[in-house]
Amino acid sequence: MAKFFPQAFAIFLMILPALFSKTNAGVLVVYWGQNGGEGSLTKTCNTGKYRVVNIGFLSKFGNGQRPEINLAGHCNPASNGCQGVGAGIKNCQSKGIKVLLSIGGGAGNYGLSSDADANSVAVYLWNNFLGGQSNSRPLGSAILDGIDFDIEKGGHHYAALARRLSDYSKKGKKVYLSAAPQCPFPDKYLNGALSTGLFDYVWVQFYNNPQCQFTTSNPNAFRDSWNKWTSIKAGQFFVGLPASRQAAGSGFVNPNDLKNQVFPFVKGSPKYGGVMLYDKFNDDRSGYSSQIRGSV
Repeated sequence: MAKFFPQAFAIFLMILPALFSKTNAGVLVVYWGQNGGEGSLTKTCNTGKYRVVNIGFLSKFGNGQRPEINLAGHCNPASNGCQGVGAGIKNCQSKGIKVLLSIGGGAGNYGLSSDADANSVAVYLWNNFLGGQSNSRPLGSAILDGIDFDIEKGGHHYAALARRLSDYSKKGKKVYLSAAPQCPFPDKYLNGALSTGLFDYVWVQFYNNPQCQFTTSNPNAFRDSWNKWTSIKAGQFFVGLPASRQAAGSGFVNPNDLKNQVFPFVKGSPKYGGVMLYDKFNDDRSGYSSQIRGSV
């Protein structure tokens, strides 16, 4: 007959609830790079608030033109002045924080004219920001964790870009893919890319889109959009929000409304990943992440 160990049984009873509970704990994601007043990338990661940082933006690419990164007031890539950002990337990664390069954005000159054009852009991204090699890496030797698609114009062929970037994961280190579609479903520019099922993270922009962003007067519009988005094949989905009222034309959600009305709903999805905030500069001024962090 097997021996009975009271201490072991007591420990088992203590951990039993954890085995069957669903924490639905999410993380915070933030965009960094479009305002010199937001502090360095190193300081951003040293706050301990964010688990993913999107560097924005590579706002010029495609159609045969030489790609260019725009980091606003932080540094000037034209004079090779953004090499120092690489140290920030490595610091973030040493803390287990993923750092992605966001391509596109609300402004800039970008678009893909063909699948061949998409392949050329993928090769450029691989050699200049990911695991490849180039003599002109804008952010130095740091190897970013992946590419974020914040595509708000510029036609099609992004599915080809996603497939080619995903193929690079076969070379060793995984290349994470994320996307920031507008909340009207399906997204006008990213539907093709997202239909590949290759994306690890999708942070839906529930702002500047009154027809599907959250309001206390019509929460169902948001809920319907969230349900549509989480029905597609992708890893995790995030509620994308402006970090302050000044960060977007509409869509700011009061922290208490987020905690009391939005989180109880979105956490019902097994694909819930957390909250994306735009951006670090506005979060610094509003303290939004600090107000919601314990509930995400």
